[in-house]
Amino acid sequence: MVEVDELDWGKSGGLIPVVTQEADTLEVLTLAYADREALRLTLETGWAHYFRRSHGRVMKKGVTSGNVQRVRRVLTDCDNDALVYLVEQTGPACHLGNRTCFHKAVH
Repeated sequence: MVEVDELDWGKSGGLIPVVTQEADTLEVLTLAYADREALRLTLETGWAHYFRRSHGRVMKKGVTSGNVQRVRRVLTDCDNDALVYLVEQTGPACHLGNRTCFHKAVH
């Protein structure tokens, strides 16, 4: 177990990247960011919260669309500077309506 204060919040200016995966299939759904508040809310409520850089604030995933993410587990990497949220996704994860944000091939 790793405590929230043990995470490396300083490396990226107080934000930690979060890879979000479907808990049952491990399909990668999104890449987002968490600050301390977003992670606290996620752990307390069981719903994914992220720091939305474009809005400059913490938001619950799917609060307007209904495409929420129920968090089953939060993992960190060996350097404590990245997170994985294992979730149960309701609806599409991508704001463009796709199941996953990772749907475009790079050539």
